[in-house]
Amino acid sequence: MKFTIKTAFIIVLFLTRFPAISQKGDAFKRKEVYRSKGLIVTQITKNAFEHTSFKQTNDFGNVGCNGLIVRNNNESIIFDTPINDKISEELIKWIKETLHCKINAVIPTHFHDDSAGGLKAFDDHGIPSYAYFKTIELTKENNFVVPKNSFADSLVLKVGDQQTITKFFGEGHTKDNVVGYFPAENVLFGGCLIRASDAGKGYVGDANVADWSVTVEKVKKGYPDVKIVVPGHGHYGNIELLDHTINLYKVR
Repeated sequence: MKFTIKTAFIIVLFLTRFPAISQKGDAFKRKEVYRSKGLIVTQITKNAFEHTSFKQTNDFGNVGCNGLIVRNNNESIIFDTPINDKISEELIKWIKETLHCKINAVIPTHFHDDSAGGLKAFDDHGIPSYAYFKTIELTKENNFVVPKNSFADSLVLKVGDQQTITKFFGEGHTKDNVVGYFPAENVLFGGCLIRASDAGKGYVGDANVADWSVTVEKVKKGYPDVKIVVPGHGHYGNIELLDHTINLYKVR
């Protein structure tokens, strides 16, 4: 009996001193690493950072708009720009001066300004931009800044000695919404296709509501090992965000 109590005490002490070992295997505690009036950067894994800028709207108030930075070996790739060029300049400066990373690419996940509103700033710095071909078409139709490079179905880009995958699974929030995946840390940037756990349906003015759930089911099947999911708005979470989105738009 004494041995059992002693063993239990040692285990508790070990877990207290070394919290990196947990049942979920999640060794990283999120931390805010930058904040200004218009931009927040939160480190969510060792090499993934959520960037959040803010858009004043008539229907939903001052809305936080998320994007994702992933890095490896002093290189980075950004999913979605901040809301405008000024805040994008701020983010670019922070990545170069604080992370000490070259920006290999920026990838807007759809054509709205909460995804591509700061694209000109990246162009001004000579940073390559990539987008799904329908995003190219829709930015042209709406007289927005047009991404420089297009892809037809999926795009694989290197960041250091790792890779990112950007893929179109189907329509939902818009006709062109894609998602970005960082396999090295199982981080999914869902953009506005994915809703936060406490979110309702949100803006559906350009949506295909009938296909939305089916599209997210394909995302879930495509990335079964995902651990962290970052939505376009609201708090990041895990695969439960995919389930919430599926249920939210499911045709009954």
